[in-house]
Amino acid sequence: MIKVLEPGLQTTVQDSGRIGYYEIGMPPSGAMDKYSFSIANLLVGNAEDAAALEATYMGPKLEFQTDTVIAITGAEIPPKINGVKVSQWEAIHVLAGDILSFDFVKQGARVYVAVAGGINVPVVLGSRSTYTLCGIGGYAGRALQAGDVLYVGENQQHDVKPGTRIPADLIPEFPKYQEIRVVMGLCSYRFTEDSKQKFLSIDWSVTPEANRVGYRFKGERLDFVPREQPFGAGSNPSNVVDLGYPIGSIQVPDGAEPIALLNDAVTGGGYATIATIISADLSRMAQIKTNEKVRFVSVSIEEALAARIDLQNKIQQCKIAVM
Repeated sequence: MIKVLEPGLQTTVQDSGRIGYYEIGMPPSGAMDKYSFSIANLLVGNAEDAAALEATYMGPKLEFQTDTVIAITGAEIPPKINGVKVSQWEAIHVLAGDILSFDFVKQGARVYVAVAGGINVPVVLGSRSTYTLCGIGGYAGRALQAGDVLYVGENQQHDVKPGTRIPADLIPEFPKYQEIRVVMGLCSYRFTEDSKQKFLSIDWSVTPEANRVGYRFKGERLDFVPREQPFGAGSNPSNVVDLGYPIGSIQVPDGAEPIALLNDAVTGGGYATIATIISADLSRMAQIKTNEKVRFVSVSIEEALAARIDLQNKIQQCKIAVM
């Protein structure tokens, strides 16, 4: 068992996501930074989709009540065991009674803690992920609180020797300025050519409204192509007849402050979406903090698919490194 002494700012149980329910309005939830999440599980010998902890900005304080192996990946939020600093991106042996804590965040936004065997919480709609807006999954459908007790599951596939590390060239960095690749659409036709160029040519600042539902960006107003609004669309030029929102869709309500819709967002709505973040860059998007800068870069579908394959190859290299 693992006892939660302090919960951190927002620590939730997440796995690879609740897949297959988008059409009924249920978002996938799951780890925001899937790369870091997957590597944490690899480092403790778990299945890649075993449930782990995701902490935002401030890590939790946990007491382990049995000997086990853990791994900490993602944002640079320096971890400590019994007050002594330990490494991230490495398999770590902990003993019963050991206490894991964290210093202040230095780089990135979300840190992942995987435990050999995974976190054992009930499966809801095929996933152990927490979706706090509906209060389902994870630990009682909410972020962790002091006094909670987590049980370790049996999702370990093989032992990993403590001290095993991920090669340095496969450990991501999380700078304060990021270029995020997008595919233009689904509704980019609704924006003027000048506005589409503006969207891709300025640096957008992440506002304090940045969480698992979505990130809001501050920059310049974007303009729409004039038209008579069709039946079923609202009166604002940013309104369209309802459409589905892929994860990573960037909607632009009223042409101001675009919003990137992420893991816990609504699955559809009536705002024009100017672009969609490619799947390979969603993990980097999840590690951007409030007030940091983003530049959106347009790529083709072919380039997006190539980037996805490249990311999968990196995970495969990590898998080979820990075997």
